[in-house]
Amino acid sequence: MTTAVQQPAATARLNATFDGAALAEELTELRRHAWQRQRVYGDEIGWESKVDWTCLALRSPGGDGDRTDPGGPGPVDFADTAWLDRAPRARAVLGSIPAPLRAVRYMALGPGTHSHLHFDTKYGPSWGVARLHVPVTTNPDAVLTLDEEDHRWQPGEFWFGDFSRNHQVGNDGTEPRVHLVIDTLVVPELAEIFPDSWREFLLAGGAVLNRPATRLPGAPKEWECAFEVPETFTDWEEEDGAFLDPAVARRRATVHAEDDHLLLTFEGASPVRLVHIEDGEFRYAGWSEERTVQLRREHREVVLRSRVGSTVRSLPLPLLHDPR
Repeated sequence: MTTAVQQPAATARLNATFDGAALAEELTELRRHAWQRQRVYGDEIGWESKVDWTCLALRSPGGDGDRTDPGGPGPVDFADTAWLDRAPRARAVLGSIPAPLRAVRYMALGPGTHSHLHFDTKYGPSWGVARLHVPVTTNPDAVLTLDEEDHRWQPGEFWFGDFSRNHQVGNDGTEPRVHLVIDTLVVPELAEIFPDSWREFLLAGGAVLNRPATRLPGAPKEWECAFEVPETFTDWEEEDGAFLDPAVARRRATVHAEDDHLLLTFEGASPVRLVHIEDGEFRYAGWSEERTVQLRREHREVVLRSRVGSTVRSLPLPLLHDPR
């Protein structure tokens, strides 16, 4: 265990500015298409927003242009949608970000619309993910309240917000408030665009720093196996370290090959694609190194890990003989 590094604040103005007028001009063309309501993501795609909060996906799980949710652990990773080809100025913004991109969406909050007060579970650098905003159109009556502080970010500015804290948005103006919302994995290079006060937090233990994906050693079939895991580990929104409780019931998990990759299936749940990092350790596709599974075949064991900042919780368990 290490001493926790204190996060400087709930927001940070990032070290870049973009041409808000050019982005707004491009947005005019994109708005000719009817956008869809935002959806949430839990273990699967969840409920649709009941207010006028619509999205256009530029990157999504599998590159599906109809996905308006932010995604999460699943059978496919993030990819560009066809809409990104129609947004070269937005693409240029994305190209300036020194981190792997996850979901990227234009999000429009309609006039007279307010969200409820909420927080996004495990959605901050402490769990290896960051949400960045570039406002494109706004008005003085469009307000983000984050951690009890009001914000009126302006077109072309570049901001980070820790949306794992309580927040809500409201637009009492007469025009939509539209932001380009960019989700990334946290890597050391991302600290370059943060102010100096944030770099210690990001680089010295406050954040989960994701390692790059690497090629799977050997044939995928060689990695097929089975094991039992605490059922809390199958829920990626579980409380940190809850899977270490010996009283937690267990369920069967299997790893099987599909084409050139591996799928992890927990009993009674949809499969999740595994992304190899190093030494047989894998993260979930669509998620960060907050949650990893290490297959140590030579020791006939699997090591389950969860991370918060530099704190790592591990649980070794035996592999079962029958992988079926």
